[in-house]
Amino acid sequence: MPTVAAGKIILGFALFEAALQLLLPGKRFEGPISPSGNVPVYKANGLQAYAVTLVAYLSLWWFGIFNPAVVYDHLGEIFSALVFGSLVFCVFLYIKGHVAPSSSDSGSSGNPIIDFYWGMELYPRIGKHFDIKVFTNCRFGMMSWAVLAVTYCIKQYEMNGQVADSMLVNTALMLIYITKFFWWESGYWCTMDIAHDRAGFYICWGCLVWVPSIYTSPGMYLVNHPVNLGPQLALSILLAGILCIYINYDCDRQRQEFRRTNGKCTVWGKAPSKIVASYQTTKGETKTSLLLTSGWWAVARHFHYVPEILSAFFWTVPALFDHFLPYFYVIFLTILLLDRAKRDDDRCSSKYGKYWKTYCNKVRYRVIPGIY
Repeated sequence: MPTVAAGKIILGFALFEAALQLLLPGKRFEGPISPSGNVPVYKANGLQAYAVTLVAYLSLWWFGIFNPAVVYDHLGEIFSALVFGSLVFCVFLYIKGHVAPSSSDSGSSGNPIIDFYWGMELYPRIGKHFDIKVFTNCRFGMMSWAVLAVTYCIKQYEMNGQVADSMLVNTALMLIYITKFFWWESGYWCTMDIAHDRAGFYICWGCLVWVPSIYTSPGMYLVNHPVNLGPQLALSILLAGILCIYINYDCDRQRQEFRRTNGKCTVWGKAPSKIVASYQTTKGETKTSLLLTSGWWAVARHFHYVPEILSAFFWTVPALFDHFLPYFYVIFLTILLLDRAKRDDDRCSSKYGKYWKTYCNKVRYRVIPGIY
């Protein structure tokens, strides 16, 4: 059950991250035009917040001010508090969407269950500058993933006097992936999670509860089940994981650079091929988008999900195959991303119509070339 100690840990972390989100400097970034024609504006300071968070957390441990092992020792209480607290937070989002929406990108479906689950608002904010989805998805969800990865490593060290090479590979790959995420955070603000999915139970409860509990579970398992891989196997897994994370990053970088330059860039050393697609906003305005059909985006429409799933596999496989539990996350992620690819295809088909059919004829496979 939730405890006061767990509540203090969660509240302290949440307030610290909220302060960093508001106070740290960052470049102005404009997100994609919303269905209602709005352009959300963000302050891109995620990488700075990530660095400050890890340095602060490790410093508290190094100087004996706070022992991260305490977080591990209260983990069940923390997850329980997050389950209930995040549910209350989602009720707040539902009420806010009805009473005080932040923009015209909001509204009810007429079904309260659907409104609660999928959300009322696309870009909910508190005041003018505090973006709720940036906080839940990035500054709490992703940041807690990094903090817990470090926590598990420290806990194993305190228990055994050393950190197994399996835990080192797991922690290193997770931190490299999360570093990539915050390096590319402004690109994430253009993805389905932020630009299309509203702030409801599905996204916000998932980021506040599911990410810190399930996404970190391979490391959580390794705390009490250390595996000695040996230098050769450990290095092989590490390099394979880094390669997958890089390919995942390069996929997103290609698309972001293509969008930023309006197609006036090179992809794999050549001018990119593209489809110019027009669509209408909910206000009836006609606008255009460019659909990239070069580089990784010529391999499959959502090929970037393949290296993402493989990355998760490589930071899980150091646990080897003695138990099913560490692999639950990889299986869940595969289902999540395949479902997201289908939902994104359906949304784009509805948005772009005949242009999307042309795109699908040119890039035939949805995720895995030659298979799916």
